[in-house]
Amino acid sequence: MTTYGRTTATAAPAAPADPRGVRRGFALLGTVQATLIFTLASLAVPLPRIGTAFGLDRSGLILLGAAYGLSFAGLLLLGGRLADRYGARRALTAGLLLFAAASALAPFAPGYGTLLAARFAQGAGAALVAPAAMGALRALHPEPAAYGRAMGTWGGLSVLGATAGNLLSGVLTAALSWRASFAVPVAVAVAALLLAPRLLPATPPGAERALDLPGALLATAGIALASTGLVLTDAHPWGSAPVLVPLLTGLALLAVFARTERRTADPLLPPDFLRDRRRLLGLAAIALTAAGTATVFVLLSLSLQHGRGWSALLTSGAFVPFAAALLGAGRAAGPLLARFGPARVTTAGLGTAAAGLALLAAGAADPAAPYAYGLLPGLLLLPAGGALSFAGAAVLATERVGADRAGLAGGVLNTAMELGPTVLFAALLTLGGDSAPLAAAAALFAGLALLTVRLAT
Repeated sequence: MTTYGRTTATAAPAAPADPRGVRRGFALLGTVQATLIFTLASLAVPLPRIGTAFGLDRSGLILLGAAYGLSFAGLLLLGGRLADRYGARRALTAGLLLFAAASALAPFAPGYGTLLAARFAQGAGAALVAPAAMGALRALHPEPAAYGRAMGTWGGLSVLGATAGNLLSGVLTAALSWRASFAVPVAVAVAALLLAPRLLPATPPGAERALDLPGALLATAGIALASTGLVLTDAHPWGSAPVLVPLLTGLALLAVFARTERRTADPLLPPDFLRDRRRLLGLAAIALTAAGTATVFVLLSLSLQHGRGWSALLTSGAFVPFAAALLGAGRAAGPLLARFGPARVTTAGLGTAAAGLALLAAGAADPAAPYAYGLLPGLLLLPAGGALSFAGAAVLATERVGADRAGLAGGVLNTAMELGPTVLFAALLTLGGDSAPLAAAAALFAGLALLTVRLAT
């Protein structure tokens, strides 16, 4: 087993002998991972109704929409370390308990403060669940080849969860109430708590290592403050104090974090982990794909509801073809990875997604353009490319990672997935309108596709 900087003879946890048990364990973990992203996306469509119910201004809505992602992204590195130190299944159980409790509190929130606190607590639970789930996935698939195949499927689950969050939240909001959208994470978390002891192998605690609490505090505060500053650009100018103060403070804390990690004997994020060029490109592809998908969901949801006067239910229905294309491409990703390798699949996915974004930018430039040919072609190409990009990039980001670093890999991968939309979405929105951000995102996808070509040749 490879550890932080040395090798021991400790064997990785054995996978269950029954292949059906492996499939059931993967299904459980995959459902949990998709639900974490479902929970992130599920507030986008009902957010206006929540604002009306609680009398929120724009700043209040922005903070509520970002609360889950802020705590999720800020605590992921610490969550990864906890999963590696205490064992994946134990960390998964603890995270699910917090996630379930917060999700159960949210629909009964009597006011804004309670709902905001519940969303922050949901994100904290998710920050422990996500890396622990990847650690448990590694225990299910201890062989590198099997783990690589599993990661090829795992990569598309987040886009699937985001799509389901937008679709189901619109349906539940229209049919019942915005509060009903919290039923899904509660049900999944409770089911996972009951099934995990039966379907997942026990994972022993890792080597006794310091938790690097100073590094955890610096990383959490830095990511949360910098992300808050970026999120607030939607309501305040870039040069204003509400944006600059948290943004610059967060960046300064992250710079201190990077400096101290190089000097710490047992760092929260070992510097050598990010020196692999394939891993860096994989993480960049994950961040960009997540950002492109989030940008499309938000801009098109607002455009369809405000610009075209569509209902929340009809807006959710507009993304049904998106979900269908995503599922189809996700099923094809595994065989394509086996035949062409993760670098080629990532390149093809980024290029396809770039074409989809370009078509959506052209359609968004003409609000009178019919849905069938103004938006639908892009809504088919983007998810197809995104599923392939996520699948290939997830393998690039986690290949050659030892079992003892599975939690770390999960924390870093999910951090890229969370920070991508926060950073790039804020930057793209400064371009104004609906078409310009989509066109800029298409250019970024095309540029990253060209960079990954070198890995594929």
